[in-house]
Amino acid sequence: MSTEDNKGKKDNMLDEIRKKIEDLSKEELKSKTTAVNNKVFEFANYKESKIAMLYYPMNPLEFSIDYIFKESIKRGKVITLPYFGSKKDDIKFYKVDNLKTDLIKNDDGIMVPNKDTCKEIPIDYIDIAVIPGAAFDEKGGRISFDERRYDRLIAKLPITTRKIAFGFEEQILNQIPMESKKKYVDMIITDTRVIYKI
Repeated sequence: MSTEDNKGKKDNMLDEIRKKIEDLSKEELKSKTTAVNNKVFEFANYKESKIAMLYYPMNPLEFSIDYIFKESIKRGKVITLPYFGSKKDDIKFYKVDNLKTDLIKNDDGIMVPNKDTCKEIPIDYIDIAVIPGAAFDEKGGRISFDERRYDRLIAKLPITTRKIAFGFEEQILNQIPMESKKKYVDMIITDTRVIYKI
């Protein structure tokens, strides 16, 4: 299947997911979000991690990390967010204590840590990395809006760093067409279960 066909197929998948989520009531959305948030802090890998990488959502289909960020800080975790520089492989990680004051927009309009005020964290120190996505399958495949930035990031992370994702059950698909360069996540936490990559 060509890249063009893949893109068309993924766009259709995202349209279906968007419709499913739009059809949920505010109460259902709130309940599902709470269920994911609770599962995250019951999940041993996340609970035991000292340094966790989170993301700043770029699209409404990406799970909001506000509660997880605040609760993680409250529990004494060090939270780091990636800094994507102008060169493709320029990815660094910085400690973030406050999403409102510690982030700035880079040249691509992406919210990244302010290098002047945030402390750099070596990549080898990251225990767990939360990867954004709008759709996932049980093999750990994902569709995202990050133009492969997080694929490059996953490739850089140590093999011992757990790569996890958050989403609603409505965002789990049978199979996502993946190009060979695409990188997979190890686990997905939804409102109903924890999916371990097949």
